[in-house]
Amino acid sequence: MSGYMKRLNAPRTWPLERKVATWVTKQSPGPHSLENSIPAALLIRDVLSLCDTTREAEGIIGRREILVDGWKVKSAKMPIGIMDVVSIPKVDTHYRVLFNDNGKIVLTPIDAEAAKWKLVRIENKTTQRGGRIQINLHDGRNIVVDNDRYHTGDVLKIAVPSQEVLEHYPLKKGAVAMVIGGSLTGEVMDVDDYVVTRRPTPNVVRFTNGTETIKDNVFIIGVGKPVIKLPEVMA
Repeated sequence: MSGYMKRLNAPRTWPLERKVATWVTKQSPGPHSLENSIPAALLIRDVLSLCDTTREAEGIIGRREILVDGWKVKSAKMPIGIMDVVSIPKVDTHYRVLFNDNGKIVLTPIDAEAAKWKLVRIENKTTQRGGRIQINLHDGRNIVVDNDRYHTGDVLKIAVPSQEVLEHYPLKKGAVAMVIGGSLTGEVMDVDDYVVTRRPTPNVVRFTNGTETIKDNVFIIGVGKPVIKLPEVMA
């Protein structure tokens, strides 16, 4: 059963019924963490409700009917994570993967124009030969740029699948952030301050409502207001 895990042990971010069965598909290794993504088969069956069984989900994937960021999904265990754009060309529908205010992974419907781009967070930077900068992004992408004006924690708006950089949203006062980890997962708040600790403890982001969390839990989604359509507030 190495390709499966017990439903009771599945991440709490997965929108699953826990006691209807014992096992659930386990995603393959990828750029997204287990808590911030969901296997393609579960997304198709449990979130989109396009089928009733994993076998049927595998058939949909086998026919290459699902796209993520413009690329065809080829594996039922592929992790599909936060900010990924899911498209179903057969019915001309598009979604963005986000957290709702209950901390669950959800698909937010978007139009065809919004499906042409996504937000990506800068995780790391390296300098290449010739002085060019390679930025490593949260979804496993690497983009090479000519200048070093971006910082870790900043977010880029890029075209998909071309990876052209369209906009830059820095992690600083005035930015709007979605929390993607910890007890505040799914909350959308305004950044009041970004505190660099300069010691082994993580840097901290403080919000205007008085709460705070570590930098790794923060994903900037705009400056002044969100640039993405947010999930509907849960009752």
